[in-house]
Amino acid sequence: MNWKKCRNLLLLSCCLGGMQPAAAQRDTLFLPVDRLFELGLKHSLQLQADALEENAARIREQGARADRLPDLEVGLRGGFVGQPVVFRRGLSDPYRPDAPDWSQNYVVDFSQPIYRGGKLRHAIRRAGMERSLAALQSETDAADLKLNLLEAYLQLFCLYRQQKVLSRNIEESERRLHDIRRMKEEGLITNNDVLRSEMQLTDDRLALQQAENDIALVSQQLDILLGLDEELLIRPDTALLHRSVVLKSYDYYVEEACAADPTMKRLRVETDIARTDIDLARAALRPEISLYASNTLARPISRTMEDLYNNNWNIGLSVSVPIFSLYKSSHKVRESRLAVSLHRNAEEQEMQRIRVRVRTALLRHREAVQQVEALQLSERQARENYRIMQNRYMNQLAILTDLLDANSVRLDVELQLTEARTRVIYTYHQLLRACGQL
Repeated sequence: MNWKKCRNLLLLSCCLGGMQPAAAQRDTLFLPVDRLFELGLKHSLQLQADALEENAARIREQGARADRLPDLEVGLRGGFVGQPVVFRRGLSDPYRPDAPDWSQNYVVDFSQPIYRGGKLRHAIRRAGMERSLAALQSETDAADLKLNLLEAYLQLFCLYRQQKVLSRNIEESERRLHDIRRMKEEGLITNNDVLRSEMQLTDDRLALQQAENDIALVSQQLDILLGLDEELLIRPDTALLHRSVVLKSYDYYVEEACAADPTMKRLRVETDIARTDIDLARAALRPEISLYASNTLARPISRTMEDLYNNNWNIGLSVSVPIFSLYKSSHKVRESRLAVSLHRNAEEQEMQRIRVRVRTALLRHREAVQQVEALQLSERQARENYRIMQNRYMNQLAILTDLLDANSVRLDVELQLTEARTRVIYTYHQLLRACGQL
């Protein structure tokens, strides 16, 4: 944000008219990071969708297990029977026997799979892995959500720090303007310095107004994501910036990432699913054996058309061999083997990406720490430079532009230091995300 830019006349008039800051009109809520993650995970629509997908996968697994159970079918058929005509001698001498004018049929069929070539077992195993895959997707989305929430959370901290710095700078600008006006009355400086100081004070007030508006907007975004009142201003926990972190070796983080990264675990499960598809394709080549039993109660007897009931039952074994499907199934086996190779290749690619992500996050974190150390020194130097330049200006040894430039440098360094401190926290959590520990 370039707080030095001049705003348009409308905004200027609103600001000078004494418009009350947005941040001062709303209630605030102190929100630690743990509570931030808790509320975010609870109210995330994406995680709710993932939970539905996981439940659907669990139901599919239950359905696969239910295929091992026997099938029992009960049927009932009834209808009107037309009057039959019997020809005793060719097509001459028709005879209409007495027959019922309606029919009914009761059927009970029972079937119990005994052997399916391993298809049932492998199908159950595959459904279980799909459920695990859905759970890993939820884990991945939860980690991404935490990182996104933390980014907005740290942005909010920077804005509050910016608000504080700008408020202090306004107070300094007001004191400086008071001294400059006094010096103008004493004839030590021209009116140009007064006008420049007034313009600078206006810019500072506009910058503060924008910072407060940004606080309101970022708070609203977090309020919506966390299921809170949209008018609530969130106060981040500043203690987060002062937590010390002990970094471990690059190899340690890579090893942790390979074992715990949700994306890596998902790829391994997908590889196992592809292997199971090979077993399913092979199972399709084997015969199927089932136990069956049936009972039928029918009226009338179709052979005699008499008004009698006929009860038949049978029991036995059913064996089927997929003769013409052998060729198709063999191609399916080869296709599944290629799928396993592709998934293994995807695992290796993800391993490469993990190493890059871990290395990048580790270097960026160390870089942020070094930047904080450098900016701390720059901050002290900028404050001392402003103090010296202020004394020189008051003694008419420097011009106002030099003083304002020194103040601008001091302000920029303070804001950069705040951003650097938040970057330390964010890059560390990026490292945790890359390792599957977030």
